[in-house]
Amino acid sequence: MSGRYRLTPRQRECLSEAQKGRTAAQIAHKLGISEHTVNSYFSEAYRRLGARNRAHAVALAVSLGEI
Repeated sequence: MSGRYRLTPRQRECLSEAQKGRTAAQIAHKLGISEHTVNSYFSEAYRRLGARNRAHAVALAVSLGEI
């Protein structure tokens, strides 16, 4: 894996929870952070992965071994 895709632990955690079908609100509750913060983690993960949306980001993260 190339270092250019490297996600932070929180970004990985959020994408992993999204892979399980959880919403941003559910992820926020589980992690004890705000929904806005979860969405910020997603946005930055999309940028780093070159993803178009949440499903695309999850698929890319799985295929790249990030989650």
